[in-house]
Amino acid sequence: MNLKKVLEMKAKREDTRLKLMAILNKADSESRFLTDEEKTEIDKFEAEIRSWDDSITRMEKALALEPAAPATDTRDNEPEVKPSPDSDNEKRFATLGEQMMAVYRSAAPGGKVDARLSTRAASGLNETTPSDGGFLVQPDFVKTLLKRTYETGILASKARKIPISTNSNGLKINSIDEESRAEGSRWGGVQTYWQSEADEMTASKPKFRQMELSLKKLTGLCYATDELLQDTAALETVIKEAFAEEFGFKIDDAILSGTGEGQPLGILNSTALVTVAKEKDQTEIIKVENLIKMWNRLWSRSRANAVWYINQELEPYLYTLTIGDKPVYIPAGGLSEKPYATLFGRPVVPLEQCNAAGEVGDIILADIGQYLLCDKGGVSQASSIHVRFLYDEQVFRFIYRVDGKPIWNKPLTPYKGSASVSPFVTLAKRNA
Repeated sequence: MNLKKVLEMKAKREDTRLKLMAILNKADSESRFLTDEEKTEIDKFEAEIRSWDDSITRMEKALALEPAAPATDTRDNEPEVKPSPDSDNEKRFATLGEQMMAVYRSAAPGGKVDARLSTRAASGLNETTPSDGGFLVQPDFVKTLLKRTYETGILASKARKIPISTNSNGLKINSIDEESRAEGSRWGGVQTYWQSEADEMTASKPKFRQMELSLKKLTGLCYATDELLQDTAALETVIKEAFAEEFGFKIDDAILSGTGEGQPLGILNSTALVTVAKEKDQTEIIKVENLIKMWNRLWSRSRANAVWYINQELEPYLYTLTIGDKPVYIPAGGLSEKPYATLFGRPVVPLEQCNAAGEVGDIILADIGQYLLCDKGGVSQASSIHVRFLYDEQVFRFIYRVDGKPIWNKPLTPYKGSASVSPFVTLAKRNA
């Protein structure tokens, strides 16, 4: 009687549950009620699951009652082991692939938990049982994975980042509530006077608002076949490259188009966004007048940092735009002598997440330094042999907790004039 038997029973229980879910999902996908035959099948599966639960509980209790193996004194036969001066290093894995293999072995039937994993047990429900693979990724691997995530993310690498402390799941920041540069509105209400304008000094004060961010979960699953598990280097390459790139892609997509519900709030859904209207009777996908007006609506202090993010399909149209006989779009190399194309001297970066040509968000002029990202600072990892048990695959799960939103909550009305400005400017829909 051992752990292997319990794991096999749990795997069979999971197989039964998946069969039950398949019936429910089929009925749901067909938008209908369960048939009498399906109800009978479900009743059978539910009874089987209850039987497995009862058997598993009894088996685990019996295992707990097993007597411990008698201790044997081997001091006369074995040399004395002296503590290593580098004992901290003995508790660390050399590579991420090595740690993943240790997690896999701990969850396999009859497997043992590597002592180096025990120091990294994840806290929280459903992740504390060693046989379920509830372990945190080693800190230095976390830093590497996050670094690669932000390196592959075009927008994420430019956002302003704030780490969240260990005991917190969110962040509240007091920010100036300023929506106009008119007299009495700067800094939300601060006002000063020349001595000759007022005999008595008048008090004023800044107005504050509170930004609140609550960590959201970005998750990823990696299905590892036996062939992949046999090659630690290959496993590490897949996880570091594939998941870092995918995490970076998803964060960029959220920074641009996130709804704010269960994910960061994106620029295109922010109340700080300025949308420039198309020209009267405009039929072209894009005109030089569109770009001039977008540049004009960009907050002046963001001009040194702003970047044009475009859907790559816009590039052929940009080549045709001129002011007089001078081209507006300067391709990479050539006249610009830069590794990127420019518009009004600022980089033009094709971005997969930009919307289709002609739609709102196909071209965005943005200073991403005015976007705030906060994270918990680590990637948690767990594994399971049950999810894909029938396919003979191991599953590794990664969770990254992050949130973000624009620092601005509305466009700014200038001191003189009426056209509001913002660090985030896009163009209205033109293809209809």
